[in-house]
Amino acid sequence: MSTPTPTRTPTGAPEHLTGPGRGGVGDDAQRPDGVLKVRGEFAYGSDLWMEDMLWGVTVRSPHPYARIRSIDIGAALATPGVRAVLTADDVPGEKVYGLELADQPVLALDVVRHQGEPVALVAADHPETARLAASRIHVDYEVWEPITDARAALGHPTWNQVHDSAAEVTELSRENAHLHPQGNLVRHLKIRTGDPAPTADVVVVGEYEVGMQDQAFLGPESGLAVPAEDGGVELYVATQWLHVDQRQICSALALPPAKVRLTLAGVGGAFGGREDLSMHVHACLLALHTGKPVKMSYNREESFFGHVHRHPATMRYEHGATHDGQLIYVKASIYFDGGAYASSTPAVVGNGGTMGIGPYVVPNVHVDCYGAYTNNPPCGAMRGFGSVQTAFGYESQMDALAAELGMDPVELRCRNAMEEGSPTPTGQVIDSPAPVAELLRRLEAMPMPTRVDDGEVDLRDMPGGVSNTTHGEGVRRGVGYAVAYKNVAFSEGYDDYSTARVRLEVVGGEASATVHTAAAEVGQGLVTVEQQIARTELGVKQVTVHPKDTAVGSAGSTSASRQTYVTGGAVKAACEKVRAQVLARAERLVGRTVPDLRLAGGAVVSDAEDIAVPLVDVLGDEALEETVEWHHRPTEAIDPETGQGFAHVQYAFSAHRAVVDVDTELGLVKVVEMACTQDVGKAINPQAVLGQIQGGTAQGLGLAVMEEILLKDGKVRNPSFTDYLIPTILDMPPMRIEVLEYADPHAPYGLRGVGEAPNISSGPAVLAAIRAATGLPLTRVPVRPEHLTGL
Repeated sequence: MSTPTPTRTPTGAPEHLTGPGRGGVGDDAQRPDGVLKVRGEFAYGSDLWMEDMLWGVTVRSPHPYARIRSIDIGAALATPGVRAVLTADDVPGEKVYGLELADQPVLALDVVRHQGEPVALVAADHPETARLAASRIHVDYEVWEPITDARAALGHPTWNQVHDSAAEVTELSRENAHLHPQGNLVRHLKIRTGDPAPTADVVVVGEYEVGMQDQAFLGPESGLAVPAEDGGVELYVATQWLHVDQRQICSALALPPAKVRLTLAGVGGAFGGREDLSMHVHACLLALHTGKPVKMSYNREESFFGHVHRHPATMRYEHGATHDGQLIYVKASIYFDGGAYASSTPAVVGNGGTMGIGPYVVPNVHVDCYGAYTNNPPCGAMRGFGSVQTAFGYESQMDALAAELGMDPVELRCRNAMEEGSPTPTGQVIDSPAPVAELLRRLEAMPMPTRVDDGEVDLRDMPGGVSNTTHGEGVRRGVGYAVAYKNVAFSEGYDDYSTARVRLEVVGGEASATVHTAAAEVGQGLVTVEQQIARTELGVKQVTVHPKDTAVGSAGSTSASRQTYVTGGAVKAACEKVRAQVLARAERLVGRTVPDLRLAGGAVVSDAEDIAVPLVDVLGDEALEETVEWHHRPTEAIDPETGQGFAHVQYAFSAHRAVVDVDTELGLVKVVEMACTQDVGKAINPQAVLGQIQGGTAQGLGLAVMEEILLKDGKVRNPSFTDYLIPTILDMPPMRIEVLEYADPHAPYGLRGVGEAPNISSGPAVLAAIRAATGLPLTRVPVRPEHLTGL
């Protein structure tokens, strides 16, 4: 693996504080939680404990769609050790909640809309007692036939029905066909640019399907709710967005924010799966009802039912181009299955639609993107957020078009690549570097992995590995490329901001900074970034990050690759205001204005006037503190008829090359190597950037060849890590990584969000490589052995 290779110096980073070993911006700073996690000493949410606490358990529906006739809790209440049994009637405030739309019941009211929907709660002295009591709750259901196809839910014909004019479209005419009062449509996004009826020399059409992926974080949902003396509640919980959780909990409990206080517990991964509520309100309800602390912690199977997943998608693309490979038009119909409740489906549709043709310049675009309610498990945020699914579609189309034209796939992509100044399908002009072609050319120039052809076969290098399924017979090698882009931060007019409070004072004889934000650290290294920025801006070594809680203003969600950008911007701005106070005080001490006065090495210094006043002397016994609410430049809602508008604040670009070996007789795939090039604007922590790229690549590879929640009639068939497979260290190949640093002039330090882009381009590259090895069209992911053998 290569180290980050800067190709342009970004503006805005104080160079005198970014040298090696200082732990500032641009350094490989050590994570404060790293050693604890490696040693197994880090306290996660599931480790929470209080004396005399109770254990909470959730009763869930076994049916994807049913009416609740009655709930009998008598036997559960009679179980010794049980302290409370609650149903929807016990919710004191609003009965429904939601991340964007309030459509999801805290506890099922009269209808359950997906398997695993919470119906009742139990609190008991012991977790086994709680589970026993939960099993004694009798729910009488009238089971209904579930709606499990997004197109059918909207009354749209299937692709086959579109092609067959004689086919009859089945209407959902039964009484319970509308899953919600407003119908089954969550959002329809339209993009219309250019000629509505364009023509082209060459046209390729493809239909694609992406399965449901799980975030597969290792730490299941967990939290501890503690009743407070003021009638409120303290909740310690593993989450991604403390303040939006607080808002929804307050609504359900009918309590003001001052009485619902949240503190972030140790998070064992997230990837979008913790943006929505899980046990949050449930634990608080039980704690307030019993007057005791209540802990809830899901097991692995319950976790599969307790959080949202990546939206499955079906897509139809039509690409038209000239004989020399210039794109003329793209038409696309994209369907996201949102499952039973909206979650973040409206925003996923927004991303999937606005970026659904890829990082290419296309003069004529006609896109329809839909999000639909079904009786499948709720789907919401997952790394890549709408762009992952469409990338499989548009990158497959670019390979198909290249084959039709007899053109090199990389050349076709470069010929149509976005660059700075290019328009997006929404009419937004990209006003920062967009090195799409360069990313691809750099990938192409990387050396290929060597191949041993001396007759010696190492089973570890074969598809199937040491299971001894093949010794190389029928094994074919393929190489595939893909490039993608992704918006950073919230979009379409959302008022996106973060709040940071920074305090500078003398502690133990040394100047020390404390940074307080509500930005959730979910394993990505944000705490380290906050420390790096404070060290850079204030010139101090000692930086403490305050526990994340709702005692400071909102920082928004740890999602959309936004926290380093937005919370980093807030911390930087707060530090600048503190620094201004320090410099003003130092000038009063020396008795004059000093133009080049700055902070460095724990002192106020001036090179021109040879001044070096220790910070401890400037501060004395007084602490300096500033709180800043920092907003990035505004975006705007797009036009509902044309999809035009300044939708996104920033874009991140990445490209992948995959090399695979495929046993074409057995349908087994081995990913031999992954290579990635990505523009990150400024690598705040270069080592962490590499980790983000490796992790995103692993998730993209997983979706391409193994990861899928299998559903049958709305029921999950594989809710365990025995049957839901994710890549392990044995599945991840060696990686070549080249990081570019082209500064975004609108962003703090010129940085770009890093975490999602590699998740988007990695999977399509793997799929392209498998196609190259097999010659098969492969229109569905994950690819299974039967897709490769025709069985």
